[in-house]
Amino acid sequence: MAKPLQSEAENYLPVFVTAPGETDVLFILMAVLVLAAVIGLGVIYLRLHALPEQVAHRGQKVQFELVAVLALLALFTHNHIFWIAGLLLALAPLPDIKTPVSAIVASLDRIAKNTELESSAPPPARDKLLLDDDQPIPHKGD
Repeated sequence: MAKPLQSEAENYLPVFVTAPGETDVLFILMAVLVLAAVIGLGVIYLRLHALPEQVAHRGQKVQFELVAVLALLALFTHNHIFWIAGLLLALAPLPDIKTPVSAIVASLDRIAKNTELESSAPPPARDKLLLDDDQPIPHKGD
């Protein structure tokens, strides 16, 4: 009797074709590979997206917060201009405005305290102001 055509065809099938009822190893391998690729690309995307925040972390707190807000806006709105603005802001150092203003405030505070002390002290008596030779100091009105 002649062999059925199906049994003859099975000898010429490629290795990756599995018999009915057996586990498809190639499918499982490809599913794991695709899942790993999707997770890996997601991690790379999020690391790249957080790059401006990582760069701004070494700067000032205000600069870091501005860059973080811009990065979140870029993430949720998909507007790349926010990400670019955040990256440029992270790379450019902000001028230090707080230190000179604090110095000015401290100086004004000291001036105000000295003025208060001088105004609260009684003025010296006129007759007690004497020159080196015990002569009274002449006043403009005298």
